[in-house]
Amino acid sequence: MKPAAPLVGLTMGLTALLAHAQSPLPRSVPEAQGVSSSRLLRLVESLDRVDTMNSLMVVRHGRVVAEGWWTPYQAESPHEMYSLSKSFTSTAVGFAVAEGRLGVFDEVLKFFPDEAPDEPSANLQAMRVRDLLTMSTGHQDEPPSRPAVVSPGAFLAHPVPHKPGTHFKYNTPATFMQSAIVQKVTGQTVLDYLKPRLFEPLGIAGMTWDSSFQGIHLGGYGLKVRTEDIAKLGQLYLQGGEWNGRQLLPASWVADATSRQVSNGSNPGSDWDQGYGYQFWRCRHGAFRGDGAFGQYCVVLPEQDAVVAITSGVRDMQGVLNILWDELLPALGDHPLPEDPAAAARLRARLQSLSIRFPDGDITSPTATKAAGRRFSFDGNPQQLKSVSVVADGTSDGITLLFESADSSWRIPSRHHAWVRSRGPFGSGLSGAYTDEALAASHAWADDGTLVVKQVAVETPFYATLRLKFDGDSVTFTREVNVGFGGTRQPALTGTAR
Repeated sequence: MKPAAPLVGLTMGLTALLAHAQSPLPRSVPEAQGVSSSRLLRLVESLDRVDTMNSLMVVRHGRVVAEGWWTPYQAESPHEMYSLSKSFTSTAVGFAVAEGRLGVFDEVLKFFPDEAPDEPSANLQAMRVRDLLTMSTGHQDEPPSRPAVVSPGAFLAHPVPHKPGTHFKYNTPATFMQSAIVQKVTGQTVLDYLKPRLFEPLGIAGMTWDSSFQGIHLGGYGLKVRTEDIAKLGQLYLQGGEWNGRQLLPASWVADATSRQVSNGSNPGSDWDQGYGYQFWRCRHGAFRGDGAFGQYCVVLPEQDAVVAITSGVRDMQGVLNILWDELLPALGDHPLPEDPAAAARLRARLQSLSIRFPDGDITSPTATKAAGRRFSFDGNPQQLKSVSVVADGTSDGITLLFESADSSWRIPSRHHAWVRSRGPFGSGLSGAYTDEALAASHAWADDGTLVVKQVAVETPFYATLRLKFDGDSVTFTREVNVGFGGTRQPALTGTAR
């Protein structure tokens, strides 16, 4: 039995390490932190009317007072951050500056002598790391940022018509360059460099980051973390870079990163016109934030000692911030409030019942029997879809869609007013090339015999609505996503039973 002892010790050690790696923020009843449960409930209900929220976490005085995930999204699942990745990248720059590996006034060209143009312009020569951080590189047009083309060489070859530091232009490749510089001076990717400095001290685990064709993390997007990890980053910045009594990030860097370094507009009613720091936006009400496409937010309210983390798939990002200002700010009191168990219970119940909306319709239809098991084939089309079939799964409310394309086949299992989880492709050119994604689907039959399936890619902001309208021996198939960088609806396809 003696040989087993080291294994037991190792197992206990790994368990303790895992528990530390995923250590959660402390939780509290809202009223104990001066927050009204009734007002928080109004916030949740207002956000629930937005299509589509994915998650919400509200932290007050360092304690989580409200948290919820819209099923099928889950607390333990990572989520695509899009440009909220930028705030993590600038944090890596902050660590590298603190360690003396680079300075904010270093020239960008000096890090990539082998990839610089033969005759760099005066403006390119004048570009500093600080200009990358503040989105004031001097570009008029944003350089390409796709993983297959983004590189230091492509960035440095792009025209720089403005003097750096004088012209704000949102610039995702500028964040990629920060990632490339960190990798150049440390010999590590941004993710690996941040692990012992940020992720492990904050108890963040399971994160991933997409890379360019050169193996450089994209920096400006491509990071996946959990909702609570977003809140932890916000809490670190709220605390001036201190965590559990240890100064991780210099307070001076936090102050510079979250202050107004450049002007980006003058509209007092817009949270995109309040100034920009080091990959953080200034907001109204003295707040600042990192954010990403389709509604990924890390909102920090220093005056109220609060942090809000949100993931979503929304079209109107300003609208979500307006809800925060209208509903959350009045909920935050200066002192602890009297206990309100009834209101706290209503809030908990509401948070636990959140769900992405199911498709409207019935559990079955006369059309369902006629369509079941038939294979509908499509002629040549841009989607390269060859056929679709609807197969009953032997239950009263379950089906499986079977798809066949030019080079693959896949299944979408689904239930009526319930979510069925699976893995498979998602995207088809509308929301990105997701080839092996965590998915969940639900369906209903509309009055006209149309099968409507909602398929959620649960680690992204996207869901797709698939409609199959059957008419005798034919079917009309459409697919539409909730949000996208371009078109969101594919052309209708007509298939025939063969």
